[in-house]
Amino acid sequence: MNSECLRTLQAQAPDRLASFEKYYCGKRVLITGGLGFIGSTLAIALADLGARVTLVDSMIPEYGGNLFNISPVRDRVTVNISDVRDRSSMNYLVQGCDCLFNLAGTLSHVDSMTDPFTDLEINCVSQLSILEACRRHNPGIKIGFAGTRGQYGRTGPDPVREDTPMRPVDVNGINNVAGEAYHLLYHEVHGIRAFSLRLTNTYGPRHQMRHHRQGVLNWFLRLLIEGKTVKLYGNGRQIRDTNYVDDVVEAFLLAMADDRAAGQVFNLGGEPVSLMDFVEQAIRVHGGGSYELVEYPAEAKPIEIGDYRADWSRIRDTLGWHPRVALAEGIARTLEYYKQHRQHYWDTP
Repeated sequence: MNSECLRTLQAQAPDRLASFEKYYCGKRVLITGGLGFIGSTLAIALADLGARVTLVDSMIPEYGGNLFNISPVRDRVTVNISDVRDRSSMNYLVQGCDCLFNLAGTLSHVDSMTDPFTDLEINCVSQLSILEACRRHNPGIKIGFAGTRGQYGRTGPDPVREDTPMRPVDVNGINNVAGEAYHLLYHEVHGIRAFSLRLTNTYGPRHQMRHHRQGVLNWFLRLLIEGKTVKLYGNGRQIRDTNYVDDVVEAFLLAMADDRAAGQVFNLGGEPVSLMDFVEQAIRVHGGGSYELVEYPAEAKPIEIGDYRADWSRIRDTLGWHPRVALAEGIARTLEYYKQHRQHYWDTP
């Protein structure tokens, strides 16, 4: 079994693993953004569950697609190098699929402010195109959408519920609000079974490591591996909810396999820690390292959200999901992966 996620279930929740094997074996599954961080980790799990998996990825260099990510199952999945902005490709690719994990998107808050139209095309317009392809060519498909905590904007100290008003502070957040809303609309109006998981700060193996604009937690770990000083903006006390990637994959598998998720939005969340606490934990696990506090860069300060804590009780109470991998364990697994496979992530694939 190649999937770390499934090995954890085998040890901790064998009944859930058995239900996944029953549901996904033989299913025809399409994953957009399938060579990226979460998409590839999900693909490995699905291949191990016996699904017939097709991965769609544009392989745009800065976005994180990496063929090495799927090396454990490369001979058991189909790869289609295509862009979700290509409507003809999506019209073809959705046909005959049972499940679509719609993970393609840009993640950088700063990039969305400097290049807002690309963010609009990928995170908003393309989502509508994918849904139209499904409506016209495969209305029976089930769709899982990857939302984001960035949809909420600045939330303050209280845990954020799914009904908390969304006031994004950047273009990326606005476009993800729209992308999610399209999925819920197509569920309500056209009967396409879609759900959304609003992801928080996810870390773990297979994340791109060439820049920090798609997630700082993994970037902090790269700096520690290199023996460099981690730079924390402001006072470093900003709170973030954290999830190890395997817990996110389990949530997607669970929601897709459960009809109660259709038409629903669920927060994911886990262990809230300050960025400073995360780095200090990582230094302890790594066995060394240092950090310093620096001023916010001009482009980052206006879109800083402050603290974020998720109330994830809805997915816990509805579907029975909860995080399984503690922070120290997740950091240890991530550091070990990149120390072993550094050459595939530090250099341009």
